[in-house]
Amino acid sequence: MLASLVGDTAGVGERRRRGAGFWVGIGLVLAGLAVLGYVGWQLWGTNWVSQRKHEQTVGDLQRLFERDEQPGAQTAQTVRTEHGTASAIVRIPEFGDDYAVPLLEGIGDPVLAEGFGHFPDSAAPGETGNFALAGHRVTHGEPLRRMPELEPGDEVVVETAEATYTYVLTSGGDDLRVTFRDGWVVEPLPRNPQQGGVQPKQEKGQRLLTLTTCAELFHTDDRLVAFGVLESVSRRR
Repeated sequence: MLASLVGDTAGVGERRRRGAGFWVGIGLVLAGLAVLGYVGWQLWGTNWVSQRKHEQTVGDLQRLFERDEQPGAQTAQTVRTEHGTASAIVRIPEFGDDYAVPLLEGIGDPVLAEGFGHFPDSAAPGETGNFALAGHRVTHGEPLRRMPELEPGDEVVVETAEATYTYVLTSGGDDLRVTFRDGWVVEPLPRNPQQGGVQPKQEKGQRLLTLTTCAELFHTDDRLVAFGVLESVSRRR
């Protein structure tokens, strides 16, 4: 009788241990699925959503620019989006004929999810100084995923309600890598603190362009930076 009770007690304990192990296993599987779902959303979901936003905003800007070209037209020169104000379309021919990304004011995360961000206090398109832009390299539309492919001589075309500005890169997309603390790259005349480092010509009065993005696809401490200079301006009217 005693042996029977001991056996029954041992069986109950073993079943409880097996039951606890089962639920721990289920929890780990669910946690793994949640992580995979999050990664999938970041890599594909955010791109799908952002690319739809890019297309809509670019279309709205194009229609606005076309109306503004009509004689006597007095229309707004920007488009309001969910998180900011879009004022231009950025095209990089090296990335394909259909490449078109809206440019918004600011560089906060919600803004960068909707297109390129324009650094506050940097020059406007075509102005003297440094027209500095930021864009995602991965997720949220990833407009600069192919940044390392850019070479000196490649063009960056910026369309606004007033004109189309064509910049030509003077450095390649992976020629300069800096930390996120290196604010000198967006100054009116960027000057590299490292002697002999990549920088624009040190001449005042230039109309410069700076592109910035993450240096690594899944790490955000460093930045890739490319510089350009204004080559031509085509007025709409």
